[in-house]
Amino acid sequence: MNPTDTILQNNQSEEWTGFQEHAPYGAAYDLRTDFVMVYGIDPGLKERIAAWKAHGYTIHLMTGVAWGEYQDYLHGRFDGREHWDESQTDRSGKPILHGSSVDIPYMMPTIAYSEYLAAFIRQAVDCGVEAIHLEEPEFWVDGGYSEAFKREWELYYHEPWQAPHSSPDAQYRASKLKAYLYTRTLDRLCSQMKEYAAVKYHRQLRFYVPTHSLINYTQWRIVSPEAKLIDIPGCDGVIGQVWTGTARTPNVYRGVRAERTFETAFLEYGVLQELVRGTGREVWFLHDPIEDEPNRTWSDYRTNYFATVAASLLHPDVGKYEVCPWPRRVFEGQYPADEGTGRCGISDDYAATLLAIIHMLQDIHRYPAEPGVETSGIGLLLANSAMYQRGAYRTDSGFDSFKYDGVTAMNTELPQELRDLLDWSGFFGMALPLVKHGIPLRPVQLDNLLRFPGYLDDYRVLLLSYEFMKPEHPGIHQALAQWVRDGGVLIYAGDGSDPFHQVREWWNQGRKVYARAENHLFATLGLEEEPRAGEYRVGRGGLIVIRTNPACFAGSVAGAETVRGAVRQALVLRGEADTYREQNHLRIRRGPYLITSMLWESCSASPLTLEGRFIDLCVAGLPVCQQKLLAPGENSLLYDLNWGKQAEPGVVASSSRITIRRSLERELVFLSEAPQKINVFTRIALPAPALEVTDETGSLLSREWDPVSKTLLVQYPGVPAGKTVTVRW
Repeated sequence: MNPTDTILQNNQSEEWTGFQEHAPYGAAYDLRTDFVMVYGIDPGLKERIAAWKAHGYTIHLMTGVAWGEYQDYLHGRFDGREHWDESQTDRSGKPILHGSSVDIPYMMPTIAYSEYLAAFIRQAVDCGVEAIHLEEPEFWVDGGYSEAFKREWELYYHEPWQAPHSSPDAQYRASKLKAYLYTRTLDRLCSQMKEYAAVKYHRQLRFYVPTHSLINYTQWRIVSPEAKLIDIPGCDGVIGQVWTGTARTPNVYRGVRAERTFETAFLEYGVLQELVRGTGREVWFLHDPIEDEPNRTWSDYRTNYFATVAASLLHPDVGKYEVCPWPRRVFEGQYPADEGTGRCGISDDYAATLLAIIHMLQDIHRYPAEPGVETSGIGLLLANSAMYQRGAYRTDSGFDSFKYDGVTAMNTELPQELRDLLDWSGFFGMALPLVKHGIPLRPVQLDNLLRFPGYLDDYRVLLLSYEFMKPEHPGIHQALAQWVRDGGVLIYAGDGSDPFHQVREWWNQGRKVYARAENHLFATLGLEEEPRAGEYRVGRGGLIVIRTNPACFAGSVAGAETVRGAVRQALVLRGEADTYREQNHLRIRRGPYLITSMLWESCSASPLTLEGRFIDLCVAGLPVCQQKLLAPGENSLLYDLNWGKQAEPGVVASSSRITIRRSLERELVFLSEAPQKINVFTRIALPAPALEVTDETGSLLSREWDPVSKTLLVQYPGVPAGKTVTVRW
């Protein structure tokens, strides 16, 4: 067989960390990760790819699938006809634009649009990229009024288009169609481009979808494929886009509306892990040291960045990370100074700290999590359909169309109905009471119950409500009922007040009609369709029914206690009452790394003291400490020097990428790679003080010996190509 007749397998090394960047290669923001996602397709793409590749990177391409510099398509220069009728359009007839642009609308993903994107993406395949990332397939809830959408409605539903705001049913059906359209477009693009690469270049091309979490898209009132991505054969995985900008979205707990960055990020990362769990697909968790909002102070960015990193590391089944979108804006951008004296660039200390955390993220995959002492196996079911019922549909409400933003979210003068819609308290009312008391609740993807046998095996107790979402298939209840009969306890909360119970769906169609989806669930469990509040035995497990809309749980201390009390009751039902534990922190150990978050609004406001011998990765200079005191709301990332007793000499932490070149009885040689001009700190465990530390030129490097921890701190300027350091003792 001719070698060119076969498709060559990719031999790339494992891609644990990466970043995205639109700018050409720059030494000041060369983070030395495994891969780079070159962003956007333009005339300079080939040169940008070549420059990053010359510096040792595996090359991916990222481009927007919902929006981008696609004016050729919009204005008819691509195929001879204009396509403005395919822009997402609100009720007033205005295109929904991206940011402050005037000609970059969010697009309605038609077949013609997917063909344009295919022609566009072929250019990147021709440039030799190894993977394509189609970013953020997003359809705003406020859209659905364009002529193109009306055509798609009639083709999909075989009925005349209905204005989404006209009824709950119209809103629900419009959103289901939006999710389908982007799923269709991604499926076409993935399969089409993979075939193109295989036929023309005899190589395998990988496809990923960077996406916000189901939690964030639901709260921001955006529809996206989410769980449907797993049904696309050509989709190889996702990037879970969680960062300060999503996680600081306000929510309500015990009647107080506030930003809860850590808790929200913890839930967001959790549902993104569940999105791919059991599928074999890849997932990277994203962090951002800045955010899209350019007017916050450096200390604000720093505090919230630490919160999101800590939240992500508490999910041990993920070990891959996008460490930074747009590093150029981090390392060369200007943002408000903490002192209120204008704008300034990143400080040397924060730059070194960021690099230390980034290179910790390259290492942490090697260490499985050690069992904790917290209450485990508790989940909150969440479905794609939560996105489908986020519209302001009532024509007399006065808020038929609005776009989510931070100003609107914090406006306490809004009508209560709009306030409830923004806060999405049905979900947070069930989630926050547990997370706030140190119970590592995980959102569980309801849609996956039919996809993977044993998907619920890791869970003991599940919480569920159909007041803010609906099951899209009756088979979900069969799987859920079997889990209960096998010993699980289901807590159902709902009062039947959600108007979306009446949408046209499987439970009210056909020979057997149910008033609400929950009635079918209860019947499947062998109970009457309208059970009263209380506790029911089902097989080896059970059901607890709470006849309250879960949005009410967010409004008071008593509401939060109702949720925790139900979980305690469920564990009693399982004969496991002694396993319920509340604590004012969440903590995990992953090898030598100890990640801790102290919770505010928790069961105790007492500070937490960690004792041992640690390197503090969140402080410039990688200082050694024997005690770490955490107050409520603080997070820490520590390297435990007592872990494994550090039997061998070696680098334990650094603000650079370290490659060991040689390790002898009294000599250690390593290559240190870091962005240009970064002040690199490297801490090395040694059996004795160093006699000499030199670089490749023989120059002596600054060093400081710590006799208590038996570690050596070395400082030197960063070099992307690498600095060779030799330590002799």
